Amino acid sequence: MLKLLLFIFFVIPLFFDFWLVQSMLFIFCFLKFFFNYDFDFVNFGYKMSVDLISYGFIILSFWIGSLMIMASFNISINNNYIYEFTFMVVSLMLFLFFSFWVKNFFYFIFFFEFSLLPTLILIFGWGYQPERLYSGYYLLFYTLIASLPLLISIFYYYNYNGSCMFMVNNYSSNSFFFYLGMIGAFLVKLPMFMFHFWLPKAHVEAPISGSMILAGVLLKLGGYGLLRVMTLVPLNFFIYNFFWICICLYGGFLISFVCLVQSDLKSLVAYSSVCHMSLVLMGIMTLFYWGSCGSYILMLGHGLCSSGLFCLSNIVYERTMSRSFFVSKGMMSFIPSMSLMWFMFCSSNMASPPSINLLGELMVMNSLLSWSSFSIIFLMIISFLSACYSLYLFSYSQHGSYYSGFYSFSSGYVREYLLLILHWLPLNLFILKINFFIVY
Repeated sequence: MLKLLLFIFFVIPLFFDFWLVQSMLFIFCFLKFFFNYDFDFVNFGYKMSVDLISYGFIILSFWIGSLMIMASFNISINNNYIYEFTFMVVSLMLFLFFSFWVKNFFYFIFFFEFSLLPTLILIFGWGYQPERLYSGYYLLFYTLIASLPLLISIFYYYNYNGSCMFMVNNYSSNSFFFYLGMIGAFLVKLPMFMFHFWLPKAHVEAPISGSMILAGVLLKLGGYGLLRVMTLVPLNFFIYNFFWICICLYGGFLISFVCLVQSDLKSLVAYSSVCHMSLVLMGIMTLFYWGSCGSYILMLGHGLCSSGLFCLSNIVYERTMSRSFFVSKGMMSFIPSMSLMWFMFCSSNMASPPSINLLGELMVMNSLLSWSSFSIIFLMIISFLSACYSLYLFSYSQHGSYYSGFYSFSSGYVREYLLLILHWLPLNLFILKINFFIVY
């Protein structure tokens, strides 16, 4: 991990070279894939440590970060503040790396909040519409308002425990407000149903790089935080988790119907993220081993799948200048070479084999059925509707007659195919390396 930290610091002065940064990130990610994963907690000094959960998210952060640069080729062509953009991407990866690397709650909250700043600059600086200001304000205030109780709870915990370390817990509290303050910011970040209103707005107005890192990694900070916090107040988790699981079951059911009435490509993918994150939250809240492992797998799989779907939406947007289904339909006739990619990512989004989303959903559903057999009704409906809106996304975007204002047809670029394949391969080939997820 120290090698990784030094690598990031040495990459920062190279932000003037767009493709050099991306190439170095790819090389380093490939090297780290061959690392020995058989460890529980490896300490790096008093404040830093890494285990399998944080290691997986660190690799995901760098993988998505390098693909962000590849997806933002138009910024390079148009010379749209390219150096500032590369600097923002590398800075964001640095903050995410520290968020997953620290073992101190206070430092984790510091980097957790600081990662919001480069994301906001990406939305404000490289977003598409004037409404991006309102989207950024939604993201900022939802996150900050929920983070204030978390900060107060951390100080309260430090006052009684004498330490903010993840693994040093001499404090046992039954306070509902302490419990609510500790998990509130993470529920907003996931986001949970009823706290999700900032997510579709942020995704629709963000550039492709902002949507990729937001769906791929930033949402996962909420799940990662819950996995760390659940050991502090286990009694409260036992008492109140019933409430959150019921909200997630109802929310996933309702948001699935919302997906089926969307007419915007990015908005549909954003709402499907809320539906998938409700499954992640339910898996964590069951407090079962399988539920936690399944949520971890589902977070990694969703990070790759939703990022790939946003890339596909951006590919269509760059050619049609519209995200509407009514304008962007019939893409099988207009961009025939991209239809296979649409099918592969839509099938992975509905958790079909060999995607790791299938493994994650099966493990989460198994733990939920062990928790309560009555949840099977909602789980069946959510799974069925997940397939429905994934097929709806594929059929409405690919079939039908395309808009008469388009001339001839368009083809995909090699860069775009490479970008999508680098999303799809780890999403489907990691099913061969299941022990990477289960050992933790």
